[in-house]
Amino acid sequence: MLIPTIIMGLLACILLYIGYSRGQGEHVAGLQITYRLLLQILPMLIFAFVVAGMVQVMLPRELVAKWVGVESGLRGIMIGSIAGSLTPGGPYVNLPVAAGMLKSGASIGTMVAFLTGWSLWAVARLPMEFGILGWKFTLIRLVSVIIFPPIAGLIAQVLFSGVKSY
Repeated sequence: MLIPTIIMGLLACILLYIGYSRGQGEHVAGLQITYRLLLQILPMLIFAFVVAGMVQVMLPRELVAKWVGVESGLRGIMIGSIAGSLTPGGPYVNLPVAAGMLKSGASIGTMVAFLTGWSLWAVARLPMEFGILGWKFTLIRLVSVIIFPPIAGLIAQVLFSGVKSY
């Protein structure tokens, strides 16, 4: 986590410097947008971290291992795919939840399926997609990606089940 933080900090400083150097107040406008984004995202981020922490403390490792651990096999991967598709919110919600589940004993394959289901199936996004792009496109997209979350989970489970992610 330290290296990505340093890289992001350097990038932010460089962009602020460039914005300041142009002399058109871009750095101030950028910081104002940053402040508004922070006010919008911070509450959700805090709640997501609370959920991730509580999952680690409250769910018994045996229960997690049984339902979404390595021993759960295809059942766990399907649970991960479906749970991911039903989980609302963006990466600020789902990445901490996945990290918490990994620390609680969920398998890599299940969490890959969870994140893939969240990004590809996204049930919460379907009404907007249907409204903007139409039912035909939405149906074609869903049919095109329906097999990928379980397949991604199975691939991750087979290739990386011995890798300790946390």
